[in-house]
Amino acid sequence: MNIQQQLIALCIKRDRKAEYDLYKLSYSYLMSICLRYSRDKDSASEMLNSGFLKILNNLSSYKPEIPFKAWIRRIMVNTLIDEYRKNKRAKEKVTYVEEYYDNSDFSEVNEALSRINYNQIVEHINRLPEATKKVFNLFAIDGYSHKEIGVLLQISEGTSKWHLNAARQKLKEYLENSVLTKV
Repeated sequence: MNIQQQLIALCIKRDRKAEYDLYKLSYSYLMSICLRYSRDKDSASEMLNSGFLKILNNLSSYKPEIPFKAWIRRIMVNTLIDEYRKNKRAKEKVTYVEEYYDNSDFSEVNEALSRINYNQIVEHINRLPEATKKVFNLFAIDGYSHKEIGVLLQISEGTSKWHLNAARQKLKEYLENSVLTKV
C-alpha cells in the first residue's frame, strides 16, 4: 500500500474524491484487520467504516515520519478494542485469573499445521470465545505484550495470559480434531 503525501493533504482538506481514493487503497488492509477481530463480514465492514472515519478525522495529526500503514493499523486496532469494550459487559463476563504459570509445552510446533490451510485456521480462531479471540489476536498476530493487552482490554495481565493459554488449548483441540476427521 503506497499512499502519497499529496493524497493525504487533499484528504485533510476534505476532498471527497481523495477520501474515496484513500478508502479504496486501504480497504483490503483494514478489512483484513477487522476480520481478525470480528465474527462475521458484516460487523467487520461496520467496524472498518467506523475506523476509517476516525482515520479521516485524525489525518491532520498524522506525522509523515511514521509509516502510514502502521498509523492506520493502530487506529483500526484501537477502534476495534473500543468497540469490544462497549459490548464487553453485554456479551460475556470475563473470569479474572491472577496467577498464571508459563508452560513451555505450548511452544511445540503441531504437525497438524502442515495439513491445514489458512481459511481453516481463521475459522478455528473465529470459534474462540470473544475475549479469548481478542487476546489471541492482540498477542499472537499484532505483537502486543500481556501488559499492553491488559490496559487495552481493561483486564489484568494474568487474565490476558489465561486467555492466551485457553486460546492455545482450544486451537490445539480444534486442529487435532480437524486432522483426525481428514485421516
